Amino acid sequence: MTDTAGAVGLEVSGYAWAKVNLTLHVTGQRGDGYHLLDSLVVRVAVGDRLKVTPADQLDLVIDGPYAAAAPTDARNLVIRAARLLDGQTGRGAKLHLTKMLPAQAGIGGGSADAATALRLLGQHWGVPIPQDLAVLGADVPVCMRNTPQRMRGVGDQVESVGPLPPCWLVLVNPNRSAATPDVFKRLENKLNAPMPLQLPVFAEAPAFAAWLGTQRNDLEQPARQVVPEIDACLAALPDALLARMSGSGATCFGLYESEKLAAHAAARIAKDHPDWWVASGAVIS
Repeated sequence: MTDTAGAVGLEVSGYAWAKVNLTLHVTGQRGDGYHLLDSLVVRVAVGDRLKVTPADQLDLVIDGPYAAAAPTDARNLVIRAARLLDGQTGRGAKLHLTKMLPAQAGIGGGSADAATALRLLGQHWGVPIPQDLAVLGADVPVCMRNTPQRMRGVGDQVESVGPLPPCWLVLVNPNRSAATPDVFKRLENKLNAPMPLQLPVFAEAPAFAAWLGTQRNDLEQPARQVVPEIDACLAALPDALLARMSGSGATCFGLYESEKLAAHAAARIAKDHPDWWVASGAVIS
């Protein structure tokens, strides 16, 4: 599940794993309008794939089930990440992105793609990755690491946490996008309590899920106003240890203590809702 190793100038590839906010506390808002967050973030072994091959010019090709929702020009975070890394020196590379994750889904698809592009192009071009990655988006810094992270501030404060107990997530999206500005606009209280200063450590998934149940995603309620189908997604996860929305939606997750239970739930939901996006994978820890 790691990037393929490659010398400078050779082909290299890797996965852009889904980012899931197990918690998301909105703790304030800065004067410039950016919201302050406190979030426990994990990566799940479900994601897009990016391959970098030598080329004289920078070019992005996209395929996969969600290719139509992803632009191939400078609106795409992969291109923006490449240009930030290049520093306007004109380096070239062919980027082949296979989009398996839905867009504007609260699981950091574009940010994960950008982070993977930075890692792979850093190897391919033999250049260091810049420090200030928040300029690409609040989720890009946390997506630079595949291990569990606590993300605070406007996404610029990231620290490793854990270890977490073995657990698996079922991801469910009604194939509806939830634009983050629309969700935040409906958030009535923007000054909420953060998570505890010291996060507890749990040996088993049930105890971990029970603690997560005492925490929140402050954007879940306003997101339901934007995408009412979120209610149905959560209701489709009655056998999960915990069911909650990720990020600003509309993807919801169910937390399970075994791969078998997660796979069974995913198959059941996909059968009952063939028009939804459903996937399951291990939490990377």
